[in-house]
Amino acid sequence: MLDAIIIILFILAAAGIGFHGVDLLPSGALTQVTNLEGLRWVSAGFGTVLGIALGLSAQTTYRRVERQVREMPVEVLITRSIGLVIGLLVANLMLAPVSLLPIPAEVAFIKPVLAVLASATFGFTGVTLADTHGRAFLRLINPNSVESLLVAEGTLKPAATKVLDTSCIIDGRIEELLNTGFIEGQILVPQFVLRELQQVADAANDQKRVRGRRGLDILNRMKTEYPERIVIHSADYDDVTTVDAKLVRLAQEINGTLLTNDFNLSKVASVQRVPVLNINDLAQALRPSYLPGDSLDLKIIKEGKEPSQGIGYLDDGTLVVVEEGSRYVGSELRVIVTSALQTSAGRMIFARLQAFEGMKV
Repeated sequence: MLDAIIIILFILAAAGIGFHGVDLLPSGALTQVTNLEGLRWVSAGFGTVLGIALGLSAQTTYRRVERQVREMPVEVLITRSIGLVIGLLVANLMLAPVSLLPIPAEVAFIKPVLAVLASATFGFTGVTLADTHGRAFLRLINPNSVESLLVAEGTLKPAATKVLDTSCIIDGRIEELLNTGFIEGQILVPQFVLRELQQVADAANDQKRVRGRRGLDILNRMKTEYPERIVIHSADYDDVTTVDAKLVRLAQEINGTLLTNDFNLSKVASVQRVPVLNINDLAQALRPSYLPGDSLDLKIIKEGKEPSQGIGYLDDGTLVVVEEGSRYVGSELRVIVTSALQTSAGRMIFARLQAFEGMKV
């Protein structure tokens, strides 16, 4: 019923504007019209068609917004509403002095235009800030809650906002981490990261274009699945040229944590005392560790740099260098781990042959 009312209201409004809008035509043009009443009805007919299109669009938009509001968590709805109200109040307070200024009648339209622009800007800013700092705001409203008391005494630390970089989005493992629930807090995607991702997707190089489109697909899926956690932020810094420097500065300003798999960016952020979560470090920490003396079955793939060395790989891609293994290229052997080297850039295991009897061809 409501859908029909929306469409009918738009039809009536557009038809009425078309019918009575004829009077707004220049008087010279009206004198040349032989059938003014017919012109009114023709204009009303065009208005009706336009009203149907606008009504259907408004009805679809209304249903989409209604569905999003129903699926939205209560705390998000409350904080966004409060942020919107505060933004509108700030806009009206700033416009109060402007309304008292003597403005000539010729440019009097500036006042309502400024009012609309200021309300839209500050309202959007209020909603964005509510998305980023909503839980902290709720703790201020209800300081007696268990969460607020634990945060106040330092027992419970609030989850820091995670700032996502381009390489982490393209990599794709962040999506799996979100699905497993190991990442807490808001995930902030700056507009300049989204812009860089778009540039990669539009690159002339086929490989870069595929990686960029993969990143956009992953970001769209995360935004659809976690709309209350993935926040696209408009922050940018015109005085900073590189994306990496912008990421570090944004993380510093919001006291957030930088989420990346870029080794160099991790080091730069650490030097500037910005907390970093490197997905490569997490992946290496979760790999099965092999201690000296452990045995494992390994297929020798190729010869190593040294004439006597053989090279093989574990299932997770870890490189294994086998002493005296070059003679057994193409064979599967049981080897004994002698040492392991592990860094943020990768891991390497050194091993020796256990015994010729353990060889499986």
